[in-house]
Amino acid sequence: MIKLNEVTHIDNVKLSEDGKKVIIIDQTKLPNVTEYLALGSDKDIYDAIFELKVRGAPAIGICAGYGIYVLAQNIKEDTFDEFYREFVKYKEYLNSSRPTAVNLSWALNRMEKVVLLNKDKTTDEIIKLLGEECRAIHKEDIKMCAAISEYGLSLIHDGDGILTHCNAGPLATSRYGTALGPLFLGKEKGFNFKVFADETRPLLQGARLTSFELEKAGIDVTLICDNMASIVMKNGWVQACFVGCDRIAANGDAANKIGTSGVAILAKYYGIPFYVLGPTSTIDLNCRTGEDIEIELRDPEEIRSKFYKEPMALKEVKCYNPAFDVTDHNLITGIVTEKGICYAPYEKSIKELFE
Repeated sequence: MIKLNEVTHIDNVKLSEDGKKVIIIDQTKLPNVTEYLALGSDKDIYDAIFELKVRGAPAIGICAGYGIYVLAQNIKEDTFDEFYREFVKYKEYLNSSRPTAVNLSWALNRMEKVVLLNKDKTTDEIIKLLGEECRAIHKEDIKMCAAISEYGLSLIHDGDGILTHCNAGPLATSRYGTALGPLFLGKEKGFNFKVFADETRPLLQGARLTSFELEKAGIDVTLICDNMASIVMKNGWVQACFVGCDRIAANGDAANKIGTSGVAILAKYYGIPFYVLGPTSTIDLNCRTGEDIEIELRDPEEIRSKFYKEPMALKEVKCYNPAFDVTDHNLITGIVTEKGICYAPYEKSIKELFE
């Protein structure tokens, strides 16, 4: 099919021309300000990931790959053992920034593997290979997003209403994105979708990022509060739910932004297909079920006072602020990856992806 409306893609994560810094869009400033940050120190990179200046599992992985390469160039030790010791310190520090998103550890482990497989080479040669590897991670992600988008588009039809939660578009990945990828690809091919974007409390990624990306691409988007998902489903306005993921267990349980499991429960009640879209790098075969996924707890002030002129609760009031929840595999219609679509039983279909 001929492309009718090619979507403009922005480089949300990239390496500087001299390879000495990671350049990101500060997503905490969107949609009102588009600001690029140049990250050169371990603290800068850690803070960017922890403070959600860069976010979305694939984007975090890309940033981590570039970041550890940038930091490796600062290691002055000449012997392999000394170099590797400093490399591991940087790796463990960056890896502690976001425990739930498996792409972070996946990318860092992949970079470490390059170091270990080339211990017979000089440190300069190892650093050169690290530069090639982090660029390869980014290129593979672009290809992966395109493949996920194609598979996802096969599940929906022109004119469908799609509900999404959090943000899994180009800002969270590269190019098309995962959960939003089919919508951008469909737009290019002349499809017209009606998208309902949950605002996604408490950090409003749906409001600030998803609606921003879709509106800029000319896709019909309606922003709703999280607790409005039920009524738009009941009204018959939603034909499918597309969400991203930060970690998928071997049995198909999927961790995504807090509130996702509630959307899945509603979709099940109203008989609406609920799809999780993400790369195979988010699948953790060492994680047996969702019970084994560590859930990140964040600052209570994100609930109490962030985005408000004045606090919306007394300082004495306790706040519980998990960043993610886990959607049970029984609620998931299909898991869309770059290698194909998995259906239940997920333990079998997921395993087959890696064979």
